[in-house]
Amino acid sequence: MSDITWGLWQLLFKGVWVTVQLTVYSAALAAAVAFGVGLSRTHRRWFVRFLSGTYFEIFRGTSALILMFWVFFVLPLGFGWQLVPMWAAVLTLGLTYGAYGSEVVRGAIAAVPPAQREAAVALSFSPAQELRKVVLPQAWPGMVPPFNNLLIELLKGTALVSILGVGDIAFGAALVRNATTQSAPVYTIILVMYFVLAFALTRGMRAVERRAKAGVGQAPTRRPRLRLRPAAGPAVTGTAAPAEGEAR
Repeated sequence: MSDITWGLWQLLFKGVWVTVQLTVYSAALAAAVAFGVGLSRTHRRWFVRFLSGTYFEIFRGTSALILMFWVFFVLPLGFGWQLVPMWAAVLTLGLTYGAYGSEVVRGAIAAVPPAQREAAVALSFSPAQELRKVVLPQAWPGMVPPFNNLLIELLKGTALVSILGVGDIAFGAALVRNATTQSAPVYTIILVMYFVLAFALTRGMRAVERRAKAGVGQAPTRRPRLRLRPAAGPAVTGTAAPAEGEAR
């Protein structure tokens, strides 16, 4: 620890800021992709479901690391232009985790009871009104916990961008390790950094989950409280039995 100078600490803290930016930008793109593809997979027209399902299978079945290489090194050969490493990483992570998120959206929408859709039809709602006013408000609370897991996975997946030279936490840790020739303290520090970031994201998503459940009238889950029952005593009747020898 003592070998890590203030300049090296600044390098790690700068990596934290880059990791936060990568997570925010990639999560925004992934959310847009997840809702777009997820809703398309429940579309009435078969070719829309086919195209969105094809996208889902391709990006779910390919490695994010190899896809990142492909976007950064192969894509410029076909189009003649190249993305900077930061945006190549954001594009790759957003498209990949957006494919995973689309399954969350599709499953939550499919879990809405059919009677709710029938009620929307009875009220003469258009498909867009049915989706906006009936389906999504009821499906959204079920999406939040899986989205929380995906967001944490996305945070940890940002470590892949260090191979492109993006100065995130992992890239900064490699530089500090080379400067100090110490592995254990450096990688212990960045483990703690990732844990703190993940814990902060989890607490934020828990607050979102509570608000989502409150919006559809669901009470937050609470642990049942134990109640002490009074000890069983002798039965007491309304009228005492007359003692022996007393007049009846």
